[in-house]
Amino acid sequence: MTTTVLTPAEVRQAVDLLASRSLIRLVSEIDDNGAIPPRRLAGTLTDLSTHHLRRAVELARAHGLIRIVSGSGLELTALGSELADLYDAFARWDRYHYPAPVCAFADRVRHVLDLVVPSLMPERSDDPSGRYAESLPSAEAEADLARPRALLLRWLADNPQATVPEPGMAA
Repeated sequence: MTTTVLTPAEVRQAVDLLASRSLIRLVSEIDDNGAIPPRRLAGTLTDLSTHHLRRAVELARAHGLIRIVSGSGLELTALGSELADLYDAFARWDRYHYPAPVCAFADRVRHVLDLVVPSLMPERSDDPSGRYAESLPSAEAEADLARPRALLLRWLADNPQATVPEPGMAA
């Protein structure tokens, strides 16, 4: 397996996409329950505003994660299914390492991303926001993050479009 070297900008772009709460909800909902008829989207994901639903669908379609199938609605592509598997692996890892009586699936996924990202940043100084410096894990946790990091790197290597901003797509 070749090592994927990502620039800080590519890491930020990919993490901004993958950590989108509405995208996590959309992908995991379709993965868990099957296709969503377009007119049932708001009724299915009631915790998301119309704006967030629209944005999640735009992002997912732009990155080839979902498609609209006549007669059934929004369904995952092969890439979307792979992302759902990545999200599931992240949530399982987080549930094992950070057990909590109640924690939202999207929060677990985002937490693992926040823990993994610092090790993907070639230079911490290239993170002007300082967003990832605060989430640096301990040496022991860093070793435990090897599997989620490898899964993320493999998904990014297979899906380089995730690291490239879509034209006209504001965050």
